[in-house]
Amino acid sequence: MALPRMKVVSLTDAAANRVREIIARSPKPIAGLRVGVKNGGCAGMSYTMEYAEEIRPTDEVVEDKGVKVLIDPKAILFLLGTEMDFQTTKLSSTFVFNNPNQTSACGCGESVAITPAALPGAAAPAG
Repeated sequence: MALPRMKVVSLTDAAANRVREIIARSPKPIAGLRVGVKNGGCAGMSYTMEYAEEIRPTDEVVEDKGVKVLIDPKAILFLLGTEMDFQTTKLSSTFVFNNPNQTSACGCGESVAITPAALPGAAAPAG
C-alpha cells in the first residue's frame, strides 16, 4: 500500500481567493500560479510567483480550494508543508508563506533562509 502524498503547499481561504482574482484579471489564459524559490537577498532565498500559461511536465500541481498552484520542481523540498496565506494590513497586502522549513528571515522580509525538508522514510545522513 502506497503512503499518502504530503501536499507540498496548502492555501488559506484568503490566498485561494487572491489567486483566483489574479488569474481572472490576467489578459491571457492562465493555467495557474507558479510558485518557487530563488537564491538571493540578504537571508539567502526568496519566494517567486508568476503566471503559468501552461503546466510543465515537471510541475507539481496543487489544487486547493478551487485554484491551481504549480510548484517548480526545484522548490518542492524547500516548500514541503508550507501554508500560503494572503494578508492585508493598513499599509500593504501580500502573500505570506508559513513555511516549516524556514530557519530565519531578513529584517526587511524580502528573503528567508530555508533548509530543505527531509523526505519521510529517507535515510538520515551519515555523520
